[in-house]
Amino acid sequence: MLVSLCAALAVSPVPQDTHPFSVHDMLAMDRIADARLSPDGKRVTFTVSSTDLAGNRRRTDVWIADVDGGNPRALTTHPAADFNARWMPDGKSIVFLSTRGGGAQVWQLALSGGEAQQLSKFPLDVGNLDVFPGGERLLLSFDVWPTAKSLAESAEKDAAEAKKKGSGKVYEALPIRHWDTWEDAKRNHVFVWKIGESEPVDLMKGLDCDGPTKPFGGFDEVSISPDGASVALVFKNVGREFAWSTNSDVYLAPADGSSSPRNVSSEGPGYDNHPSFSPSGKTLAYLSMPRAGYEADRHQIVLMDVATGAKTMLAQSWDRSAAELVWSPDEKTIYTSAANVGNTSIFAIDVATGEVRTLIERGANNAVLVAGQRLVFARSHLKAPTELYSMGLDGRDVKAITALNAAKVAAARMGDYEQFHFAGFKGEKVHGYVMKPADFESGRKYPVAFLIHGGPQGSFGDSFHYRWNPQAYAGAGFGVVFIDFHGSTGYGQAFTDAINQDWGGAPFEDLMKGLDHVLANYPFLDGTRVAALGASYGGYMINWIAGQAPERFKALVNHDGNLDERMAYYDTEELWFPEWDHGGTPWSNPAGYAKHNPIEHVHKWKTPMLVIHGGLDYRVVDTQGMSTFTALQRQGIPSKFLYFPDENHWVLKPQNSIQWHDTVLEWITRWTR
Repeated sequence: MLVSLCAALAVSPVPQDTHPFSVHDMLAMDRIADARLSPDGKRVTFTVSSTDLAGNRRRTDVWIADVDGGNPRALTTHPAADFNARWMPDGKSIVFLSTRGGGAQVWQLALSGGEAQQLSKFPLDVGNLDVFPGGERLLLSFDVWPTAKSLAESAEKDAAEAKKKGSGKVYEALPIRHWDTWEDAKRNHVFVWKIGESEPVDLMKGLDCDGPTKPFGGFDEVSISPDGASVALVFKNVGREFAWSTNSDVYLAPADGSSSPRNVSSEGPGYDNHPSFSPSGKTLAYLSMPRAGYEADRHQIVLMDVATGAKTMLAQSWDRSAAELVWSPDEKTIYTSAANVGNTSIFAIDVATGEVRTLIERGANNAVLVAGQRLVFARSHLKAPTELYSMGLDGRDVKAITALNAAKVAAARMGDYEQFHFAGFKGEKVHGYVMKPADFESGRKYPVAFLIHGGPQGSFGDSFHYRWNPQAYAGAGFGVVFIDFHGSTGYGQAFTDAINQDWGGAPFEDLMKGLDHVLANYPFLDGTRVAALGASYGGYMINWIAGQAPERFKALVNHDGNLDERMAYYDTEELWFPEWDHGGTPWSNPAGYAKHNPIEHVHKWKTPMLVIHGGLDYRVVDTQGMSTFTALQRQGIPSKFLYFPDENHWVLKPQNSIQWHDTVLEWITRWTR
C-alpha cells in the first residue's frame, strides 16, 4: 500500500515559536524562477518574487548565487519589477527587463558594481528578452498591430483606439476573448534589436499570429542558433480555425528578417513546441504532439537535421511526456523533466540510443541547466517551496544552491504525507497522497479535505502549490487526500487518454474507490466528516458528485466549475478542448455532452456547497458559477457564492487569496466539526 515517504529538505533549526501552516505562510514564501547560468557555468541568476500585501501584488527582483552553493544575494532591489535577466557573453554584466521607467524596457547591470543603466526607450513594452551570441543583438518580443510598419506606428494605433468614443467591438472570427482578455487584433511578435539602433527588426512581419503564443508562452518557445544566423520560434498560423485547432508549429526565421519564417514541422497536426538548437547548431530538437485537437497528448521528442530537414524520433517507446529539452555540451545527451507517478522527475536521454535514465525522481524537479559536470535545477515538494539545487550528471550528490525560504518553512508546522495506491477503474493501479494534520495526535479522528485536481489532464502531486496547497488544510486541522484519477498525467499516455468521453465515469469511480481506500487504511481520517473541494475540472466534478453521491460528503466547494457541458461549449474560448473530451460538437454528438452533464442531476442535490467564480474567467465563464448557486438556492440547499470580479480562472491577488482561504476554511469547518 505505502509507496514512499516524503523527504524533507534541509532547513534551519526549528524556531522556538512555531505555528500551523496557513495561507499567510504560503504567501510569505519567496518564489524562485527563471534561473540562468553564467557563461562559465559558475554562477546562476534567477528571479525572486515576494508578496506585497499593502500593494496587493507581487514584486520581483533579480538575484545571483554561486553554483557551488555560496553567496545568494539580490542584484536589484528596486520597487518596480525587475525580471527576465540574461547574461551577456563576457559574463561581466546582465541585461534584464524592468518597469522602473513606467513600462517594461531593457536595462543593463555591470556585476562589478554601480547602478543599472537603461538601454531601450521603445514606445511599447518589451515582453521577453534573450541575448544573441556576441552580445551585440537582443531578441525581444512586443505586442504589436501586425500591419504596423514600426513600433511607433503600433503605439500610435494604440492611442487612436483609446480615443474612440464608441465602445463597441466588431468580430469576424473566433475567439472573441481568451483566458482573461478580450481580443483586440494585436499580436505578439519576435524582434531582433541591435543595441543602440532605433528600430528592431520584426521576424514575423505582417503575420496575424502570436509568437510567443498567448496567454502563457514565453521565450521557452524560442531558440537562437549558436551562430546567431537564425531563430527557431513557435506560433499557430491556422486562420479562422484558431479556436478549435491545436496545430502550432516550429518555424525557422533568418535573424536579419530577410525572409518570412519557414515552417519546419508542418507534418505534425498537433502542438509543436519548445525548440532547442544543439550546441553545434547542426540539430534542432523540439516537442511534438502527434494528434490534432488534443492538448494533453504525449510530447514526443523530434530531432531535425538543420541542413537536410531529415527528422528522427527520440525515445519513442518512453511513455512519458517531456516538458523541456536541454542539450549536453557534447550533444550526446538531452536532459528533460516530465510528470512521473505523482512527481516531476528529471531524466537523461541518450541521443544515439534513446535510452532513458532517471536522475532524480521524487518531488517536483524541473528547469534543468548544464553547469560543467553538474546539473542545476529547481526543486520543491509538499513541505517546501522551490529552491535551486545542483547534482552530478549521474543524479547523485544533490546539493542546495539556495535556501531562501528555510526559516519560513521551519517556522510553520506542516503535515507529514505519503503516497499510496489502490485498485481503481477496471482494477487498474491509481495513485494518490494522504497528508496528516499539522499537529497530528495519534488516536484522534480528523475531518477530511478531499481535494480534486483540475485539467482533467493534470495532477496533484508532490509539489508546493500556491493556490491549492494541501498544507493550508493540514494547518487548519484537516487530514488531506488527493488522488490522480484516470485522465491524470504522469502515468502513461493510455492512462491520460482514458478520460476521453468519460468525464464522469472512470474519474468518479477512482475518486470514490480512493476515498474508500484511505478511510479503510488510515484510521485517523473520519469518514463521517469529509468535505470535497475542486477547481476547473475539479469544480465540474464537485457538481457531478453533488448529483451522484448526494449523501457522501458533509460539504462541497466548487471553484470555476461547469454546471452545463452543453452551454460550456458555446461560451468557452478554446473549442478543441470540449470537442476532444466530449467527442465532437454539441450538435454533432449531443449524447456526448448529455452523458455526464451535471445539470441533468441537479434535482438530486442535497449537500451544502460553496461556489466561487472569477469574473475574468473566460475558460469557464462566471454564469456557470451563478447558475450553480441559483440551483442550490432555489432548492433550499445551504450555499454561498464568492465572486471575484478581478480574477480569472485562478485567484492571483494576495488579498483575494487570503479571502478565498478564509471563506473556504470557514465553510468546510462549519460542516465537518
